[in-house]
Amino acid sequence: MLRKRIIPCLDIKNGRTVKGINFKGLRDAGDPVELAKQYAHFGADELVFLDISATIEGRKTMRDMVLKVAEQINIPFTVGGGISSVEDVAQLLHCGADKISINSSAVTSPNLINELSSKFGSQCVVVAIDAKQVDGEWMVHLAGGTIPTTINLFDWAKEVAYRGAGEILFTSMNNDGTKLGFANPALAQLSKLVNIPIIASGGAGSTEHFVDAFKIGHADAALAASVFHFGEISISDLKKELNKNQIPVRL
Repeated sequence: MLRKRIIPCLDIKNGRTVKGINFKGLRDAGDPVELAKQYAHFGADELVFLDISATIEGRKTMRDMVLKVAEQINIPFTVGGGISSVEDVAQLLHCGADKISINSSAVTSPNLINELSSKFGSQCVVVAIDAKQVDGEWMVHLAGGTIPTTINLFDWAKEVAYRGAGEILFTSMNNDGTKLGFANPALAQLSKLVNIPIIASGGAGSTEHFVDAFKIGHADAALAASVFHFGEISISDLKKELNKNQIPVRL
């Protein structure tokens, strides 16, 4: 059985790690380079770095910051934000990223998924999907959750898998930052629909929430930010608890 992964997420704005609730009310959470170093040391399986304002501001991901983070860690490192071309990905991989995450650009240019998968391999391509439940329907949102679309989460997930994505990073905007748990019914539905790994994001507030994401949501990995950034949950304690619940993890 494949081991489940625990992934801290560094949401970056103006060179600092930030975190909010429902994608709003951002507060400072520390220096991304120092946080990355700590997470690698204390047992994180992977790290995700998202330059959350790059798309909104119409600029590329901060490559110098990516390089600094990559120099400090020895675990797989996914980078997202402002990526819209094969050249962007090549430069980020050169800076030390192991995978890239695309979101808005995948929706506006779906063939980009095919191109990146063909050029770099599907294992390199993570498609991030930010979705919000609106009138009972899970709808995809773009540009850091600021632009709603008429695209259904599950239809889009099937398409990105078909086009060659290696993983889906699903963030529930309804749950994000609330610490009330992950969107497990949606996660479970996604895991049934596609045959690529699903990373759960949005809502972690306790160790039980991670247990539920794996047991009820059938997620392959769980991503969180504030509970790790502000010391509410330690990764080592979390993994011990997961192990007690017969969830396979790397200890």
